[in-house]
Amino acid sequence: MSWIRERELSFIERLTANILKAGPMPKHVAFIMDGNRRFAQKAHVQRQEGHSQGFEKLAETLRLCLNLGIHEVTVYAFSIENFKRSKEEVDGLMELARQKFSRLLTEQENLEKHGVCIRVLGDLTLLPIDLQQLIAKAVVATKAHNKCFLNVCFAYTSRHEIANAVKEMAWGVEQGLIKPSDVSEVLLSECLYSSNSPNPDLLIRTSGEVRLSDFLLWQTSYSCLVFQSVLWPEYSFWNLCEAVLQYQLSYRSLQKAGNLHREGQALQQMEADRSCVAELLQHRGNGKPMDAQSQQKELLNYTASREERVHCFLNALQHKRDTAPFLPRRAAASV
Repeated sequence: MSWIRERELSFIERLTANILKAGPMPKHVAFIMDGNRRFAQKAHVQRQEGHSQGFEKLAETLRLCLNLGIHEVTVYAFSIENFKRSKEEVDGLMELARQKFSRLLTEQENLEKHGVCIRVLGDLTLLPIDLQQLIAKAVVATKAHNKCFLNVCFAYTSRHEIANAVKEMAWGVEQGLIKPSDVSEVLLSECLYSSNSPNPDLLIRTSGEVRLSDFLLWQTSYSCLVFQSVLWPEYSFWNLCEAVLQYQLSYRSLQKAGNLHREGQALQQMEADRSCVAELLQHRGNGKPMDAQSQQKELLNYTASREERVHCFLNALQHKRDTAPFLPRRAAASV
């Protein structure tokens, strides 16, 4: 089964897509692809067949997203918590991943045609080494493509991702690359597995479950969350349209909330910089009061130095990730 299924929309589907595209459209959609096991039970087939059908639906849905002008998709393929399932099911999922990433390596012409860049996000050290190496080859093979992006979260949970980001900031402080005062929400976002992508505009979970299951908790604070009862292997163009419509109905309130949050972050950073400058001036202790213009100059100088420190830290962090064996932290387009 191909990573992108060639599928032309019917006349009524094209008409619906054009109507939807007259309104605000999500640029990045995330999916919790839930319901494969229940689908297998419903269809009276083996559980592994349910997971295979789920992958086929991913290929079809990626094509539907492209038809709607959605150029970035993130999917929850395998949670760290899934390792707690039976050995038989986990081994089956690892084998399915081997098959699909091996298939990807044979589909270069089709992926290049659509410009699909594959990224794999998660703690890949938890995977078998042969699968780590296969994922690395698959990711490198598509890293130059830039028309659309598929982020596959594999061996992933959001809490693990956030904890890892905190550890990496602590590493930066230990190495003297950044100061403790440089740590912020914005910097933590830059240390996440998903730092190469904008936050999802829309998150969709299938199967009727109303929870995020430790998926993109940080990134979806201001996303539209849509929970649909359909099982993932039965997902359709019309289910996707329904979710996009819900996003459009929520668009203004989500934009307003997101803008307010970003403004708050900027003000918080400015206050933190002012506090650091005041502390530096106090330590100098020349006893002479500084006029407002001089204080502003000091603030601008400090802000520039902080931004340079953060820039150097992020470059060093990227180098650290890229040189790690078998891409243990993540396999990303920057490899």
